[in-house]
Amino acid sequence: MRAYLRAALVASTVMAFGGMAWAQSASSPFSGLFGGSTDEGPVDLQFRVQGADDLDRPLRNASLISGALSEGRTTGQDVLAAARGDYARLLGNLYDRGYYSAIINITLDGVEAAEIAPLDAPDIVRQVVVSIQAGPRFRFSRAAIAPLAPRTDLPAEYRQGEFAGTGTIRGAARAGVEGWRNVGHAKAEVADQEITADHVNNVVDSRIGLAPGPSVTFGQLNMRGYDRLDPRRLRKIAGLPEGARFDPDEVEDVRKRLRRSGVFSAITLEEAETLNPDGSMDINLTVVEQKPRRIGAGFEISSTDGAMVSAYWMHRNLLGGGERLRIEGEVKDIGSDTSGKDEQITLRIDRPATITPDTTAYVLTSLARMREEDYDEDTGIIGLGFNQIFSDRFTFDTAIQYQFSRVYDDLGETDFKVLALPTSVMWDARDNENNAKRGYYLQGDATPFKGFDGTDSGIRLLGEGRAFYSLGPEDRFTLAGRARLGSVLGSDIQNTPRNYLFFSGGGGTVRGQPYQSLGVEEITGPNGPIKTGGMSVANLSAEVRWQVRERIGVVAFADYGEVWAEDGWNGGSEWHSGAGIGVRYNTPIGPLRFDVAGPTGGDTGEGVQLYLGLGQAF
Repeated sequence: MRAYLRAALVASTVMAFGGMAWAQSASSPFSGLFGGSTDEGPVDLQFRVQGADDLDRPLRNASLISGALSEGRTTGQDVLAAARGDYARLLGNLYDRGYYSAIINITLDGVEAAEIAPLDAPDIVRQVVVSIQAGPRFRFSRAAIAPLAPRTDLPAEYRQGEFAGTGTIRGAARAGVEGWRNVGHAKAEVADQEITADHVNNVVDSRIGLAPGPSVTFGQLNMRGYDRLDPRRLRKIAGLPEGARFDPDEVEDVRKRLRRSGVFSAITLEEAETLNPDGSMDINLTVVEQKPRRIGAGFEISSTDGAMVSAYWMHRNLLGGGERLRIEGEVKDIGSDTSGKDEQITLRIDRPATITPDTTAYVLTSLARMREEDYDEDTGIIGLGFNQIFSDRFTFDTAIQYQFSRVYDDLGETDFKVLALPTSVMWDARDNENNAKRGYYLQGDATPFKGFDGTDSGIRLLGEGRAFYSLGPEDRFTLAGRARLGSVLGSDIQNTPRNYLFFSGGGGTVRGQPYQSLGVEEITGPNGPIKTGGMSVANLSAEVRWQVRERIGVVAFADYGEVWAEDGWNGGSEWHSGAGIGVRYNTPIGPLRFDVAGPTGGDTGEGVQLYLGLGQAF
């Protein structure tokens, strides 16, 4: 590119703008606000930008000097090194925005930084002035790129009359190459480019020539780095479609499958530099296996529901084929004011790449002892299931399970036996699974069940939707909502497994109300009506989240719940609601949550409830 002489000298040799003295009549709004300090006093950093008011902040953020001072690197040598690097760095940022005639002066206590030899750095620098004369902003007189693959998505800014930033030109070249790669030309590249800046007319003539190269198919997967994992299983888990037309998305899918397996701590995928004689291209895979065993724990505390603690032990490669064994135990309602202690232990073995590379088979066994306020229940479940990942957003899960439960209440001892087919679909379009600010989440569960020995048959339906929307500077305000609907169809409440029925109340449904405090009294026992879950439920939650600082956030929320005695949201119903405020502290594994809530409607609770846990409420 032919560029303005003084700007080019700065970019290529970091030459000084010797003898060019320029002062701005007024400092930028940020002048003097961003500095560091030395042992002798503060370092005053001033940015003075002339010709473009919107450049102050991005140039200051890109400045090496600004970064050095904010990190406390304020010695003369540090400041000089940062200043000399800033000539090219700031000019590159100006080029990215289409300013090709910029003049940059950086003075340290009045002396041009580029005129100071690296070994002659001052001991102390008291004032740094970065003066930038942006000059005119260039536009494209021509923006050509050829040949293009079908459906290539070029940047909208790469066209005649738009601002001619180098970032836009680079983006167009990348998009042109990616367009060919997306249709199987793995070795596409930029073959020629002619980019000329006309400083008389302030325009840029850009012409980019692409070389698509031949159409390529996938060759074999060359693997190394595995130790305990069977290479045949590694190849199956990776799922590279050998012989199929090259597609960069398929390579990324290989990476995702390997990462989901949990076996590896590092994964490197590289395309072979040269093609095979048949036009295929090998993919080279290097992996580093993680330690096979892992342990973890979790907790949650409520002022009335008591504490919940959980722990797990996991083996990531049980039989050498990527099988994952997870044994998890949970104890909740420890010290609860309303119920006894609940205990559960679950054993699950997952085998990835069963049937297809994106299908995980699993065997599940669970034993639970539930000691609720109005009844006790012992439950055992054994099942075989399959989880299919169709995309980053869409997941399908189905299983066949046998469940036996024994309930102790005023009716005495009642057994429930069912063979069930629980099926779930999930669409997750959130921007962040642990702390969403935008997007939505949908999940639908359907569990047809066949009852035995007095247990009715039917189907249990449950759907949940969540939505998130953020606004304000840096998305500091987030509006979050959740709706949950469920119903059991086809069976009588007395002959339906109790853990299929619906309660409301507690941290997962209505905060401010005791856990499972809202149910129905439809079954009559020898001492009067027995409280159980209902045949239908509806829950609504709304939150306003405000990120006060980088790690600190506050939340205001309101929850509502209603439970019906009959299926299809019919029959008698009761409702309750709660509201409160909370604090969030962001950690690397999700926000630490502390909520204070109280009842606002209904007659199931009184007083304040406290909740402490990890992760947003939803």
